Amino acid sequence: MRITHTLRRVLQSGLLLAGASLLAACASPSSAPPSATGFTLTSPGRADNAMLDKANAGKNPANPNCVGENITPALSWVRAPAGTRSFAIVMDDQAGRAGLGVNHWTAYGIAPTVTGLAEGEASASSSKLVAGKNTLGMAYLGPCPPRGNAPQHYVYTLIATSLAPDALPPGLNKAELMEALKGKALGAASLVLRYAH
Repeated sequence: MRITHTLRRVLQSGLLLAGASLLAACASPSSAPPSATGFTLTSPGRADNAMLDKANAGKNPANPNCVGENITPALSWVRAPAGTRSFAIVMDDQAGRAGLGVNHWTAYGIAPTVTGLAEGEASASSSKLVAGKNTLGMAYLGPCPPRGNAPQHYVYTLIATSLAPDALPPGLNKAELMEALKGKALGAASLVLRYAH
């Protein structure tokens, strides 16, 4: 009788320990990061919200805040929505012009087979995209924040569309592009990069 009672206590103790271990394992967060899913835009070698280099800043002799080489960062994307026939991209600084916002880049007509742009590829004419016009009427201008400001946020938005790559004429500004994409946008992915000098 004494052996049975002792054995029962040992078994109960073991079950309690096993249960406690199981509860602890379920309660503690997993150390493995969740796998990425969905339409995603990245800049290879940079994390979301990372700082751009000086070379990525805008180049404009008329503006003392444009101190860079106007080199576009590398961009890459994966898992576009089904039915994508082309991509469009815009880059905006919502804090620019004292909060009125600045569109730095508008481009579209990017073929669905394209999965990225190399560094500097969109700084000049590229066969991979149709150039639009930014706030200043240019194809592209890198960041030009006021000197001494905290890092400003530049939002890159890639839009998957159901339009053929040659559906839109060159030279559209952002507002005209957004109007043309009504009912044609299938999904979007975004990335934030920052710059200060």
